[in-house]
Amino acid sequence: MTLPPSQGRERGVNAPPARKIIHIDMDAFFASVEQRDDPSLRGKPVAVGGGHRGVVAAASYEARVFGVRSAMPSVTAKRRCPDLMFVKPRFEAYREVSHQIRAIFADYTDAIEPLSLDEAYLDVSEDRHNLGSAKAIAEAIRARIKAETRLTASAGVSYCKFVAKLASDQNKPDGLCVIRPEQAQRYIASLPVGRFHGIGPKTAERLEKLGIHTGADLQSLTLEELTGRFGSSGEWYWRICRGIDERPVRSSRIAKSVSAERTFNEDYRTPEDLHRELDRVAGLAWERIARSQAAGRTVTLKVKFSDFRLISRAHSFVDPVGDPTTFTAAGHHLLDALLPVPLGVRLLGLGLSNLVERNGAQPKQLGLAI
Repeated sequence: MTLPPSQGRERGVNAPPARKIIHIDMDAFFASVEQRDDPSLRGKPVAVGGGHRGVVAAASYEARVFGVRSAMPSVTAKRRCPDLMFVKPRFEAYREVSHQIRAIFADYTDAIEPLSLDEAYLDVSEDRHNLGSAKAIAEAIRARIKAETRLTASAGVSYCKFVAKLASDQNKPDGLCVIRPEQAQRYIASLPVGRFHGIGPKTAERLEKLGIHTGADLQSLTLEELTGRFGSSGEWYWRICRGIDERPVRSSRIAKSVSAERTFNEDYRTPEDLHRELDRVAGLAWERIARSQAAGRTVTLKVKFSDFRLISRAHSFVDPVGDPTTFTAAGHHLLDALLPVPLGVRLLGLGLSNLVERNGAQPKQLGLAI
């Protein structure tokens, strides 16, 4: 097991040179594009998406002050922020800006791993323009994004992907955070576990019930204790809380499907409840679909009943599903075929598979200082 550079020095191990990783994350991307293109929206609380029985796909920072978040039902968002302005998503516009941003990245490195339309990892261990540090490269990229797109981006700079992603969220919006190898464990120790990439809300809740609230709490547990409680995931938790992340920046990411699901606090049985919750799941799934750059021909509905029996139903189209209305309608059609349900439903999921690139091609299975 390779140790992070700081641990290698402390234990007298000849650790390899630290990589230089940047995580770039655009600030409130969809909403910021809308505010840029429509001056009447600037400085106002804006939600992309919404509509009757819809969900928020993205929220401006002015809306987030009121607690408006993506995947929130539009009626809830409007209740929290009565002045909230809803706009229809323009995914082609977002993709166009994303291509501009990728072109900027490519001027600094070929090692680019897009996570979505608005974020990516970059390995800048090679200083192509002799800027002297990964921090200087991140500053140059952010400055060019602002100059060429009139949008802001936040960046995290570190020696591995996990810490760089944590850092990019530290000083949002329009911020830069550098975490050097010798600072990583102390920085991770200070954060709540809910901030950790790979630990979702349910897992964070489970950890907190065990008295594990922060990275420091995780660091206090042995590998054996964590694997005993969490199985194979326990090793991942042990590694990340110590800043050990050897994953490379992969220029070609494998993607087989894009989906979302929700487990409910109570079981639902009525068509009204199930269709309402499916709308919410569809909104969250489409946000993820829109942030990727692939379309798909197959819509799949996933249903888990109160006895934990799991079923799925799918419908395939001749052409790729290109809009949220078609995607959501296909999900409702699949759900209607199951009604009335024999038992309460504890989980609904909706996803898109049989993916193709937007241009129609089959996808591939998706000495510098810091």
